[in-house]
Amino acid sequence: MCPINVMSEGSEVTVARIAGGGECTRRLSELGIVPGAKVRVVQNGGGPVLLKVGESRFAIGQGMALKVMVDGAC
Repeated sequence: MCPINVMSEGSEVTVARIAGGGECTRRLSELGIVPGAKVRVVQNGGGPVLLKVGESRFAIGQGMALKVMVDGAC
């Protein structure tokens, strides 16, 4: 398990858990980033991380991305 911000662009991963507190968990949940969700990393170049969840795309900051733990080769 590793944070989503270390995954390369184009990676499709499954969210394992959210390591943040209540506010972070609530915000990510509103975006559909919950345990078990399939997420594709569209862009990850050191700034905000662009994610595709279903048919929607969202950008989250590096701090929040550190709290999204995913299954996959780290």
